[in-house]
Amino acid sequence: MALLNILEFPDARLRTVAKPVADVDDQIRTLADDMLETMYHAQGIGLAATQVNVHLRLVVMDLSEAGDQPMVLINPEIEVLDDQTCPHQEGCLSVPGFYETIQRPEHIRLSARDRDGNPFELLPDGLLAVCIQHEIDHLDGKLFVDYLSPIKRQRIRSKLEKLHRHPD
Repeated sequence: MALLNILEFPDARLRTVAKPVADVDDQIRTLADDMLETMYHAQGIGLAATQVNVHLRLVVMDLSEAGDQPMVLINPEIEVLDDQTCPHQEGCLSVPGFYETIQRPEHIRLSARDRDGNPFELLPDGLLAVCIQHEIDHLDGKLFVDYLSPIKRQRIRSKLEKLHRHPD
């Protein structure tokens, strides 16, 4: 397994819309394994392939305390089941150090393929539903900062640009 480089906002490559995975093969499984290792190393709970500059519809997650329940979502799609939303504080490995409260649909249906290419469905709620929506946004070229006011988004952008120029 290998640690991958995580792109950081405002990198334009984070805006690339990911293409569907055509075949779930050893190359995709290796990518998923590398993404999981990268996510665990960065102490995250989710990572989309777009964040590591691979523009395929692949997401990895692990919401367990022990970090021992990895999930691989290939070609994930969601359906919002009702208009009810709930606020959750979100952060992002591509927007390090920033956390904001975002409103997202509370009830969704997930359809995806697993690490072996087998189709499955889930009716997630709570943090899992939020994480799935957050990561699918990445696959669509969207970041959680896009839900913020232009002023807040620009402030975060400026701080990260300054940090990238002067990493010390």
